[in-house]
Amino acid sequence: MSQLSLFDAEEFYEFPKDLLEYKENFLSKVEADLLKDKLLQNTPWEQRTQKMYDKTVLTPRLTAWYGDSKSYDLDGNVSGTNPWTPELLSLKEKIQNQFGYQFNGVLLNLYRDNNDSVAWHRDKESRYGKYPVIASISLGQTRNFDFRKKDHHQSKYSLPLPNGSLLIMKGDLQENWEHRIAKSTILMKERINLTFRFLL
Repeated sequence: MSQLSLFDAEEFYEFPKDLLEYKENFLSKVEADLLKDKLLQNTPWEQRTQKMYDKTVLTPRLTAWYGDSKSYDLDGNVSGTNPWTPELLSLKEKIQNQFGYQFNGVLLNLYRDNNDSVAWHRDKESRYGKYPVIASISLGQTRNFDFRKKDHHQSKYSLPLPNGSLLIMKGDLQENWEHRIAKSTILMKERINLTFRFLL
């Protein structure tokens, strides 16, 4: 089935718009480009492994964790926490001041090209609390952010996330909806995604 526009979709389920806050130009192009270049150069990127059926495979993207906690467990891989940089701390405070949410860490994902991706998943773990709020900043290449109903996969919705945009997921979104960044057959440049979170 072809993917539908997020805010026009009315197939089997209507997408619950109250579970998202979206601001397309949260960062200006100049701000977003400068931050992307600095993160590309200075971030200690890691490529992790994950279990897929009975195999251990490389995760098709690079990641890094910054925050208050001493360690972070991602896909069963525990790594140390990088201390906040002035740029990331300033961005965290900007989101907190404008939207009223609190965060104590940020996961950075680097999608190097159109072959990098993240599979369908929900950010539903006890360390995030019952109704987690996750603020996602996109830098660089526009990629489609896909949603599907957990118990009705035919209901798919897609939202392009351009350079400098902010998407906040909240409420029971992680309970009932899955999301992903899919691989693409179209050639693409780097995209960095910053997901600010609050760990209990």
